[in-house]
Amino acid sequence: MSTTTRAAVVESGGAPFTLSAVELDEPRPDEVLVRMVAAGLCHTDLGVAGGGLPFPLPGVLGHEGAGVVEAVGSGVTGIEPGDHVVLSFTSCGDCKNCRDGHPAYCASWLPLNLLGGRRPDGTSTISRDGEPLGGHFFGQSSFAERALVDQRSLVKVDRDVPLESIAPLGCGVQTGVGAVWNVLQPKTGDTLVILGAGAVGLSAVMAAALTPATTVIAVDKVAERLELARELGATHTVNAGEGDILEAIQMITDGAGADGVVETTGSVAVLRKGVDALALRGTVVIVGAPPFGSEVSLDVNGMLGGKRVVGLTLGDHETQNAIPALVKLVREGRLPLDRLISKYAFEDIGQAVQDMGAGKAIKPVLTFG
Repeated sequence: MSTTTRAAVVESGGAPFTLSAVELDEPRPDEVLVRMVAAGLCHTDLGVAGGGLPFPLPGVLGHEGAGVVEAVGSGVTGIEPGDHVVLSFTSCGDCKNCRDGHPAYCASWLPLNLLGGRRPDGTSTISRDGEPLGGHFFGQSSFAERALVDQRSLVKVDRDVPLESIAPLGCGVQTGVGAVWNVLQPKTGDTLVILGAGAVGLSAVMAAALTPATTVIAVDKVAERLELARELGATHTVNAGEGDILEAIQMITDGAGADGVVETTGSVAVLRKGVDALALRGTVVIVGAPPFGSEVSLDVNGMLGGKRVVGLTLGDHETQNAIPALVKLVREGRLPLDRLISKYAFEDIGQAVQDMGAGKAIKPVLTFG
């Protein structure tokens, strides 16, 4: 039996989110019906809604959901009605990378999460007035009061942690954390630079503060975000609007450069500065995604000192292990996500989008009544 619910639908590229009644398909054996409690708003949602990616519209987005399980498919194990869950990306579970514990690099990641808008067999999870809508976004499409979720998108979490406080773990937070913990893996005394102090960048700052790195430099153009970065663990800040960031990093590091850089802005010009700011054998992690087809030029001879440039998707986490660990850190106050979150009622999604675009909100979280 299908489920009628209310969702924020994007009718076409560039159109606003509008609330509309939709129908969810009956859960298949590998699917779960979740009553949404909270959903984070991410720049990826805005990029797709703006028409920047070929996701089928009209459609329902949302990929940082958190909620309570209402029904489970016949083949789902380890999850039952009443469980609290965080929703993240999905994956096939069968390809080499999935079997090796790297589902963010699933061979079918793009169609399953970002571009397809359908189940792998081409059927739709969401319809309106009998017409299919783009859905299955990151296996969840959580901008709705109820979501039909792929079981590989689900992570069971403790019930004693407010779901509004951990919804962003599904994408942005685990991305910033993973850039530091899974790729850079700082050693004692290392210097890290975080380019961009949005939700992903500040998550990287918080993660860096839990490592042996002794110098953590946050770079942004917004003074208030730089102050927050200091409060969350940055030892130095650089205002990119007040001078050359490369010169500033060289001055802070006495000319040695950075052992690790996390680039979150999506600007190829900033990426190039990040590469140039590296120390010998240093690593830049590319997190920010510019438009498809973007390229960056590099000084080839400058790379011969052992520098590395590494692309990253969703922190390269195995979510069943990573998200519960992050939830524990949130509960214990060691990962203070509440400092990033601004809450909005689901009906106010338009205001949340506006505030995020204007830089007034770092991580908007929609709440469902």
